[in-house]
Amino acid sequence: MPSYEGFLSEVLITEAQLKSRVRELGEQISKDYANSKCLILVCILRGGVMFLTDLMREITIPHAIEFMAVTSYGTGLRETSGQVRISHDLNIDIHNRDVILVEDIIDSGHTLTSVLELLSARKPRSLEVCTLLDKFERREIDVSVKYVGFPIANKFVFGYGLDLDDLYRNLPFVGVVDEEKYKNTKIELD
Repeated sequence: MPSYEGFLSEVLITEAQLKSRVRELGEQISKDYANSKCLILVCILRGGVMFLTDLMREITIPHAIEFMAVTSYGTGLRETSGQVRISHDLNIDIHNRDVILVEDIIDSGHTLTSVLELLSARKPRSLEVCTLLDKFERREIDVSVKYVGFPIANKFVFGYGLDLDDLYRNLPFVGVVDEEKYKNTKIELD
């Protein structure tokens, strides 16, 4: 397996910056939901797992976690059609509960809009979004996002939960892919 250094253009967000911002988000959520008796963090798999794990350690009030796996069909490496398929749904009822949807990255807004519509139909008491990265330049659908870790430009990123061909989610930083160099690198999974 090739090392990521060959196609890493830059470290966009360092490990220290991630830790600091996740701590701030956890403090803000703890404050905002101090009176909630039923806060649930719903993580979109798989990219949001690392962010969720660190975020929940910074939230000082009782909360539950739940997971959804969502597939958005695309036409290429960086394209999504917005056609969403739920491959793993919630195992708990969110009716009359405070729900925060935890995402790794928001791009066009199509997938997130579909998931929010699905969850809204289940009548939670409140439903908000917390995303690590907000790629606002690519937004095609207006989506309300209450908690944003980092607004970023339209760059192809990986690390800290975000994959590159299902690899490199374990990196402790968010890096930018040099797409030209990456095209010349073949990654094969055994």
